[in-house]
Amino acid sequence: MADPLNVIIDISHHNANPDFQQAAAAGIVGVIHKATQGTTFKDSAYTTNRQKALDAGVLWGAYHFGIGGDGSAQADFFLSTATPGPDTLLVLDYEPNPSATTMSLDQARQFVTQVNNTIGRFPGLYSGSLIKEQLGSNHDAVLAQCFFWLAQYGTNAVVPANWPTWTLWQYTDGSVGPEPHSVPGIGNCDRDKFNGDLDGLKRLWGVA
Repeated sequence: MADPLNVIIDISHHNANPDFQQAAAAGIVGVIHKATQGTTFKDSAYTTNRQKALDAGVLWGAYHFGIGGDGSAQADFFLSTATPGPDTLLVLDYEPNPSATTMSLDQARQFVTQVNNTIGRFPGLYSGSLIKEQLGSNHDAVLAQCFFWLAQYGTNAVVPANWPTWTLWQYTDGSVGPEPHSVPGIGNCDRDKFNGDLDGLKRLWGVA
């Protein structure tokens, strides 16, 4: 099997003034950008960076940082802000909330189900230690319909039993984890591998 493709980054307004033309020239194929958090926060750079990325020919994705609260309401807020097309990759960021209540498994199920009910496809689920602690070796039929994006800064991918493998793997936050950490035009950032070839990546993104 071919090596995973190291061609994706995920960013937010914290990554100031990204140059997607430079990133694309260096081999970056897709970017996943924070769009929302909870039911009130909108990432201020989302709309501007989306246009810049699309102008550079980079695949576009959007993620929502889930918090404790109504999962369906968060999904509606996310979709109204992200305004996804069929070729916008969508993801729920499911991790501990350092500033307030962490999203529960039930709320995560509400979120992904509402996304599917609204646009006809499940988003991906990004998580690391939180989902491993909460699910253990159990199977969750709802969340299993999401592709799994692993957050783990090491050399070996440890995937919860709920998924046969990882689809995306955030292997570094730009500081911790294996090299490379940096991308031309972006600087140090979250970098992600895709478990497949370019055609498979395009199918995941809805552009194949």
